[in-house]
Amino acid sequence: MKNIMKESIKKQAQQLLTKDGIFTAIQHVVPQQKLSETAGRLAASNNPFVKKAFVSMFAKAYGITLDEYGRKNLSDFKSFNDFFTRELAKDARPINDTANGIVSPADGVISQIGYIEQDQLLQAKGRYYAVGHLLADTDNKDADYYSAGSFATVYLAPSNYHRVHMPFDGKLIETRYVPGALFSVNNVTAQNVPDLFARNERLVCIFETQHGRAAVVLVGAMIVAGIETVATGKIERSDSIQTLAHNLTLNKGDELGRFYLGSTAIVVMPKSAGVEWSKTMQSGSAVQMGQLLGIANK
Repeated sequence: MKNIMKESIKKQAQQLLTKDGIFTAIQHVVPQQKLSETAGRLAASNNPFVKKAFVSMFAKAYGITLDEYGRKNLSDFKSFNDFFTRELAKDARPINDTANGIVSPADGVISQIGYIEQDQLLQAKGRYYAVGHLLADTDNKDADYYSAGSFATVYLAPSNYHRVHMPFDGKLIETRYVPGALFSVNNVTAQNVPDLFARNERLVCIFETQHGRAAVVLVGAMIVAGIETVATGKIERSDSIQTLAHNLTLNKGDELGRFYLGSTAIVVMPKSAGVEWSKTMQSGSAVQMGQLLGIANK
């Protein structure tokens, strides 16, 4: 037994000493909330010198051009936040109109896509987390309802378009703001931090659809200065879960919300929807908002 424990400790130590391990370990000790609050103040600043410096450096660092966007010059944006949440040009993202189609809610990369095994979603190879935990389900009804359902996780890189749109037609009936950590949500962290998406700050949006009750979860991350939706406005951070009732009908492709700095959007569908994901959609696949992910057959 002692030898087994020694080997386990040795393995953990070796993992921590890798580049990925050090990156993950640092996230546990940095003041995540304070860092994000400071970034948020700078990103919201209308000071022309601050805005110009941040926008120019960011665009250059990530090779961002404005060819697909409504505004064509970096000087057209009043703050870094305004630039980061820039709107697309009209018809830049056609919405797939396949009957009962589920489309990508955002530009990005599919982190994981598949089916909920009992009540577990795949986070990364060998790592799972509970759907009830993700949705902040305090009465355990969601865990049963979404068991054997389906999900798609889309990671938005810093260079991506950062508005989140409806993956289906539906009526927004509830939002749940869930306070939490602000770990990075890139692939390295997903592989190394248990229950990442269920630990981070997030906004859970619950919809009534023709396929049953579905959810879109907007997950915050390191340096994310805020989450906003068309129903709530910009979310005010708090130390407790905040639940709001809504009655807002939205069509597939309509804007749902936006991130102030990067993050992840997760689509959760019940078993009753009978979703079949496209075989071309796999972990690592690049996607654009409005692109067909799969079809609900019920």
